[in-house]
Amino acid sequence: MAVFGIFGTETADVASSVYYGLYALQHRGQASSGIVVNDDGVFHAYKDSGLVNEVFTPVVLQSLGLGQMALGNVRYGTLDTKDRINAEPILVNHSKGKMAVVIDGKLVNGAKLKREMEMQGSIFHTGNDAEIISAVIIKERINSRSIEEAVVKAVAKLEGAYAMIVMSPQKMLAVRDAQGLKPLSFGKRADGEYVISSETCALNSVGATLVRDVRPGEVVLFKKDGVYPLEEHCGKRAERMCVFEYLYTARPDSVIANCSVHLARKRAGAMLAKAHPTEADVVIGAPDSGIDAAIGYAEASGIPYGLGLIKNKYIGRTFIDPGQNVREDKVKIKLNPVPETVSGKRVILVDDSIVRGTTMVRVVKLLRDAGAKEIHVRSTAPEFRNPCYYGTDIGSREELIACKYTPEEMAKIFGADSVGFLPLEDVYKLGETGTCKGYCAACFDGKYPTELPEVTENKYEQKITKK
Repeated sequence: MAVFGIFGTETADVASSVYYGLYALQHRGQASSGIVVNDDGVFHAYKDSGLVNEVFTPVVLQSLGLGQMALGNVRYGTLDTKDRINAEPILVNHSKGKMAVVIDGKLVNGAKLKREMEMQGSIFHTGNDAEIISAVIIKERINSRSIEEAVVKAVAKLEGAYAMIVMSPQKMLAVRDAQGLKPLSFGKRADGEYVISSETCALNSVGATLVRDVRPGEVVLFKKDGVYPLEEHCGKRAERMCVFEYLYTARPDSVIANCSVHLARKRAGAMLAKAHPTEADVVIGAPDSGIDAAIGYAEASGIPYGLGLIKNKYIGRTFIDPGQNVREDKVKIKLNPVPETVSGKRVILVDDSIVRGTTMVRVVKLLRDAGAKEIHVRSTAPEFRNPCYYGTDIGSREELIACKYTPEEMAKIFGADSVGFLPLEDVYKLGETGTCKGYCAACFDGKYPTELPEVTENKYEQKITKK
C-alpha cells in the first residue's frame, strides 16, 4: 500500500499530480486506487478496483476538477479486503466538518478498537483500518479545538504499523507510527506546493525535492502559513523500520532513512556472495527486485553478471496478489529466460526472497528448459518463518516454505542444485549507511516490536499475545 498527497495554497490541477505520484507507487499496491481533491473545502473523490491508469481515465481525472490540495492511495488486497468497498481514501462528514484519510499499513489493535466503538453505536462499512482510524480521529475531534489536536490524541490509541495522510478542509497532516515501521517523507516543489509520499521515487515523479523523512511518531501539520512538526509521540518507542522495504517493497530509485534502496540491495547481494559462494559461469537476477542484488553478488564474487530473465512489464507483482491460484497463473506468463545467457552455463539465480516458493519452482524450470547446466538459487532475504501483522499478506506459517523444509529439501522441490539464504545477522546491516536506528525483521527473527492481537493459529504456529 502507499499514500501520496499534495498541499498548496493556489488552485491547480492537483488531481493530475496525485495521479502521477500514485503511478510511481503502483508497485506497492495493485488492487485499488483512489483520489480526493479539496477545492476550498469541497471534496471531490473517486476510487475503484484496478490499477491507477485503469481507474483514472482522462474523463475521470477531469471530473475531479481543480483544487488546492489532494491525496490518494494505492492498495493491495488481502484475501479478506480485496473488494471495491475497501478502496481508499475514506471520506467522512462529521459535526465539525469533513475529513479524508489514506493509510499504508495495518493496526494490530484495529479489531479491538472497532469492537469498542461498535458497542458505543458506531457503524463500519469496510474491512479497512483507515475507516477505524477515521472513527478514532472523529471521536477525538468532537472534544478537540483542532484537527491536529484530534490526530495527536488519536495516535496515542493506535498500535501497529502505519503511514497516513489526513486532510481537512484547510489542513493536511502526515503521520507516522511511533516506531517508524512504514516509511513516509515529504518534499517541496518550485511552485511552493508540498508533496507527501510513501517513497521518494514518487516525489521525483512530480518534480519535488526531498525535504526530509517524517520522524517516527511525528505528526507534520501543513497549513497555509507554514509547516509545523508536532512531536508529542516522537522518541517514546525504539525505531523499528520494516527491513523488507530494502529487500523487496520499495523501488530501487527510492531513498529511505537516507539510504539508497539500490545500494542496500547491492550490499545484500555482496553479503550473500560471501555467505554462500559457489563456482558458476554467470549471475542473473529475478526481475525486478533481485537485479540490484545480483549485480552486487557478481561484483563481490567476480562472476560475470548477465541478463537471464525478461519480465513481462504488463504483469504486476505476484507476491502481493490475493490467492495462491492467482499468483500461480501470473507466474506462468510473467517471466521468460534468455537462452543465450544461460544455455550450457552454471547459473546463480539471485532473488529478493523466497516466501511461498510459488515463483521459484516455475523459474527454475524455465532456466532448465533454456539449457542451464546448474542452477544455484540465492535469496537476499533470510528464511521467512513468521507471519507479518503489519500490512504484508503473510498470515500463516503454513504458507511459508521455510517452516516446512530445509534449504536442501527446497532445492529438490525447486529442481535446483542448491539454495542459500542471506544470514539473519546480515539483514540488519542493509541500511547501515543510512540514519535508521533499528529494524523490524519479525518475519525472519520472530521479534515483534509491538504487542499483537491474541490469535490462535494453525499447526505451524503458536499463540502469540505480546512481543
